[in-house]
Amino acid sequence: MSMMTLHPCVNLSFNGECEAAFRHYERSLNGKITFMLTWGDSPMAKDAPPEWSGKIAHATLEIGNTRIQGSDPAPGGYKAPTGFAISLDPNVTEAESLFTALAEGGTNTMPLKQTFWARAFAMITDRFGIPWIINASERSA
Repeated sequence: MSMMTLHPCVNLSFNGECEAAFRHYERSLNGKITFMLTWGDSPMAKDAPPEWSGKIAHATLEIGNTRIQGSDPAPGGYKAPTGFAISLDPNVTEAESLFTALAEGGTNTMPLKQTFWARAFAMITDRFGIPWIINASERSA
């Protein structure tokens, strides 16, 4: 068997807010949007109504060695995210700024605080409906 590298794909779905979400994540998570294509500019333009032409058919955000992908599915195709959270393992100082940025306009499920397993831990659903876990573990400086 050949050596293979596994890159789990995080593909987020938004209800018309993919561009705003990815721009927010780019700033908040110190990432870089490496690709963004609107429905209107894609070969699939005919698969979405004209008012959806400015929405995102596909976007890629790179954060370090990790890639997050996202899109605004055609109307009627969006389903709210369930059953997962994106977990971040920053240092304590970064945890505070991440918490502030991701909690803005969102739902604070568990405020940022010290736990028996982490120096700082929080759970948030951001204003775009994406669930996040911030876990600044003991090994984080």
